[in-house]
Amino acid sequence: MLMPKRVKRRKQFRGTMKGKALRGNTLSYGEYGIIATEPCWIKSNQIEAARIAMTRYIKRGGKVWIKIFPDKPVTAQPAETRMGSGKGSVEYWVAVVKPGRVMFEIAGVSEEIAKEALRLATHKLPCKCKIVSKADLEGGAVNE
Repeated sequence: MLMPKRVKRRKQFRGTMKGKALRGNTLSYGEYGIIATEPCWIKSNQIEAARIAMTRYIKRGGKVWIKIFPDKPVTAQPAETRMGSGKGSVEYWVAVVKPGRVMFEIAGVSEEIAKEALRLATHKLPCKCKIVSKADLEGGAVNE
């Protein structure tokens, strides 16, 4: 699974996810991509599942770019633990995704194969997504 090699602080606050993505909202590498249409946390295992779904479908052809990285630790207390006793240990890592963020890009395959591979990947993700192409994004980001 994806996770940072080292971090400055072991535990983080939860934070908020208001607003649209200011960065990472354009297709910079591939021809087609997946854009988030709602804010969410995406776990490292969900990113990996989407990557596997895409690469399996394109049968080692083309290239896939993952443009999100899980750098936020999420903590949890063990089951059946009484209230109090501090913050729990780190359970998993998430990528914070805002609406408009390009999460995956794909290139080097035909349009039908690319769109089907991206469709399969969207089923592995916890938020509503939209498949876009470079032609859709002529002149910049998609505004939801």
